[in-house]
Amino acid sequence: MNEKFLDGKGVLITGGASGFGRGVAYEFAKLGADLVLIDINEELLEETSKKIEQETKQKIIPIVCDVSDSKQVKNMTEQTFNELDNVYILFNNAGTEAQAGVNIIKIGEKAWDTTINVNLKGQWLVDKNICRKMNRQKIEPLRGKVIHTTSIAGMVVDDTLSAYSISKAGVIALTQLVAKTLAPYITSNAIAPGYHVTGIYANNEDTVLQSMKMSDVKTPLNRIGTIEDVVNLMIFLASPRSDFITGHIFPIDGGIAEVGVPPNSMRDMEF
Repeated sequence: MNEKFLDGKGVLITGGASGFGRGVAYEFAKLGADLVLIDINEELLEETSKKIEQETKQKIIPIVCDVSDSKQVKNMTEQTFNELDNVYILFNNAGTEAQAGVNIIKIGEKAWDTTINVNLKGQWLVDKNICRKMNRQKIEPLRGKVIHTTSIAGMVVDDTLSAYSISKAGVIALTQLVAKTLAPYITSNAIAPGYHVTGIYANNEDTVLQSMKMSDVKTPLNRIGTIEDVVNLMIFLASPRSDFITGHIFPIDGGIAEVGVPPNSMRDMEF
């Protein structure tokens, strides 16, 4: 495979300032892509963009945007296509998790709204705006690729992550709907990470382990996931080697969702 297979290709990454977004941004820039990075954290976004640009010499455009705000997403889309010749890869990755450890009956309305608006509505708004323009691009054999971030909590719902699970299950449906709607010109797939050391766990391995214990989760491959694990899968999904794949969800969780021990902490919770 060409070491610079993203040369001349534009990439948009939401949640690009940290975690999976930042890790993927570094690698895609090394593969020749010019990037638009989207995040709500302006300071971290500027820092990440400058570092990637300095290290890779690629064009990196930071745009501060709340993906749950339709007006901001529309403005971000216009700016993106003014800055880049094309958007071949959309990594729809921005997400949040509010009020962990609270079951579906007890979760607060504010936490519910925040989680659903960012994780599900946000990905839908970005798809809606970016894919309309992507679908008019004169690129062959595909006009573009959309890669969503869902979660194993959307594949096997976790009662300690109630709103988050629902939002991520919605992203799975969104992924499949986009695949059906935009075939045969644009592919749509999703990654489903498990427990990885990222910002949602304060970049702390002990916090990850504590969360796994709370949900009674065990990993068959007996380790915590890394950002590099996700980056490796993303390289495949962005490459020509995945051009005949669409509508699929790719767990990257050490086997938890399909062969591990499912969460069962609901039995210990009071309504």
